Amino acid sequence: MKKIIEKIFRGKDNTINGLIALAVIASIALGCNCTKSLDLNNSSSSSNSSSDNPFGNSADSDGDTGLPGEELTKALVKETTADFAFSISEGDFTKMYEKASTDFKSTYTKEQLQSSFKDFIDKKRQVLPILSKATSSEPEFTSPPSLRTEQGLDIMVINGKYSTKPIPVTFNYEYVKRNGSWKLLVLKIFIR
Repeated sequence: MKKIIEKIFRGKDNTINGLIALAVIASIALGCNCTKSLDLNNSSSSSNSSSDNPFGNSADSDGDTGLPGEELTKALVKETTADFAFSISEGDFTKMYEKASTDFKSTYTKEQLQSSFKDFIDKKRQVLPILSKATSSEPEFTSPPSLRTEQGLDIMVINGKYSTKPIPVTFNYEYVKRNGSWKLLVLKIFIR
């Protein structure tokens, strides 16, 4: 089983990938909509505003803009997409959930995250080859990554896509800076 999944993720079996791609196209043509998103955009409004900030000091930044360089930003996006693909392949979001920000975890449970992406898990035979192609390619930003500040926290917003064929993968990720590293705050991913 591990070798089969590895073949799919590495894209070495074109027959399987072709059949899965045809199945995805057929399911879309027949009305399947595999676009689930988990919008945690409003999660900061539910957090308390006590003086013990769970995200640490937001003053330390990566240069003048506070944003990491393009290569580090792309690496962060690829890591999030790879973690998502792994979660779908395993049917378990534990790894991704553990890496997320404290605010993410205090707003949503692992089970809610898993339930939000149930359609992806149910259709993983169609979804995984597309996610595999995404994780092995470079993300393209549809707008430059930006930084905003909410309640004294630096939040990096990244919108983009992977030009996977036949169906692109689009994403809207947000990260909050915590103790000098960026942690997942918002996860929206679409295959359509």
